[in-house]
Amino acid sequence: MALKDLEDLNEIHLDALQEIGNIGSGHAASALSTVLDRRVNMSVPCVKILDYESVVEQLGGPEEQLVSILLSLGDDVSGMIMFLFHKQFANMILTTLLGEESGDINSLDEMSTSAIEEVGNIMAASYVNAIAELTGLRIDISTPSLSIDMAGSILSVPTIYYSNISDKIIAIEEELGQDDLHAFSYILMLAEVDSLEKIMKSLGLEA
Repeated sequence: MALKDLEDLNEIHLDALQEIGNIGSGHAASALSTVLDRRVNMSVPCVKILDYESVVEQLGGPEEQLVSILLSLGDDVSGMIMFLFHKQFANMILTTLLGEESGDINSLDEMSTSAIEEVGNIMAASYVNAIAELTGLRIDISTPSLSIDMAGSILSVPTIYYSNISDKIIAIEEELGQDDLHAFSYILMLAEVDSLEKIMKSLGLEA
């Protein structure tokens, strides 16, 4: 049976997405460890299918300030992947790389912005490459776009883009830790339905 919406995904499909999330997040955490030159611990990612309002609430509400890195996906898989981080994550990066906390994430200087953007680029590329290796699919990624804004504003981009496809998002929550610094991050996967079918079939699952 062909998928018509994310709600058509069954428990087996969700387990597969959980595994993809585990592998992709593990690669991203390893890449972060390399960049920061120290071990970064990661919790087991939690994968959920949520509507947009629920995602915003999970992130702390529409006015919660977040750092967002958005990538478009192309070739065998079409869609978007969005990495979302709270202020603690930005502080963890900047404290390690630059020896200083970010303070107000709305007024980062050029060096701090570049540092966060570069770390996000590396993590995103590692995540997508892991999915490509697992599935055997060709996945191209765009140049990541960095944004610092409120959760409601950030989520308006995929809401508008995917409004005619689905009102659901694949949300992956994880906790990254380094010594006494811990931060939650979220990965939102917005794939075209036919792309999800390709991913499932590549894993030997019928959609």
